[in-house]
Amino acid sequence: MGYGFAQENLKRAGSWRLGANPMVTKRKKYLWRHKSGRWYVRKTINGKLHYLGRIQAEDGTADFDREYWEIVGGKRAAVKTSWNALIAAMRETDKWAGFSPRYRKDLEPVFQYLAEKLGNADVSRLTQADVYDAMDKNRHRVNFANYIPIAIRMLCKLAIRKRWRQDNPAIGIEKLRVPKARKKPHQPWTDWAVEKMRTEGKPLPRLIFEIGVGSVQRPGDWLDFQWGDYDGDTLKLRQNKTDKPLLLPCTQALRQALDQAKADLGAAPHPTRHILTRHDGSAMSYHAMARVMISERKRLGLMAFDQHALRYRGVMELAWAGCTDDEIASYSGHSSKKMIIKYAGEARQIMRARQAAAKRK
Repeated sequence: MGYGFAQENLKRAGSWRLGANPMVTKRKKYLWRHKSGRWYVRKTINGKLHYLGRIQAEDGTADFDREYWEIVGGKRAAVKTSWNALIAAMRETDKWAGFSPRYRKDLEPVFQYLAEKLGNADVSRLTQADVYDAMDKNRHRVNFANYIPIAIRMLCKLAIRKRWRQDNPAIGIEKLRVPKARKKPHQPWTDWAVEKMRTEGKPLPRLIFEIGVGSVQRPGDWLDFQWGDYDGDTLKLRQNKTDKPLLLPCTQALRQALDQAKADLGAAPHPTRHILTRHDGSAMSYHAMARVMISERKRLGLMAFDQHALRYRGVMELAWAGCTDDEIASYSGHSSKKMIIKYAGEARQIMRARQAAAKRK
């Protein structure tokens, strides 16, 4: 940082300006200017530097002084056209209500992030550079970072309709790419891995395993199954991601696992009781389920095969049974056939290779 820039910080923090508001007779010792030109209020508390807020008003105005003292005093006023107000308005729209639960769940953490970072700031002041800055600060979690412009673009469309903005700064934003080193394709469960889980797996992880393979659904959907969704032959659900209703005939292995789990309860479970539960009978969370499966996969030496790949194993088994891509999609609920083509194609190649080997003998 150059000498001139440092001097500017020192001057602006003082009370030397002519015509200044009487409030600025006190030195603004917590005022700091970033090299980008933006002004912040920051303070050292218990040896750590804390950013108390960014001043949105133009330098040299009474609003600038007012914002500074409001931030310092913890009394920063909320703007009527703030991000908090915009997010609240979005949640009241028919568009938001029409999104699938899964999509709303993906957007909520980003809304929370925007509320924490921008909160009472005026929606009109956000620039495209700010959007890129937010993405860069979250590049360690690429999926989250790429949802930032999606959420902002959606919110700014509403802001334009409300005349809070004239443009949409999130249009044309380039997505971050996952580094190749971090890309780990899911490896479908092999025959020996399936056999090992079925013969040596503990009851709960084996039940999770059979639901994953037998239902051919995403892990997030396994948690939603309730005993009322199982009639002894089929499972019904409404997919979280697509909001698509499905009725799934159970495989023999899945029926056996479900019937055994029901018998282990001792009494007929209430229809609203979740099939996958904790020890106390409460619904199992995604992270709790993941911990159960990781622990069991470590114990059995199956860490190469994760729970997401159980869905692909199910796709492969359907392909081995002679199902077409359309038939597989009707079972799995895939809205795109890209992943079906990939894993069903692998299954068909294996099947044809085995047929060729049998003819070769």
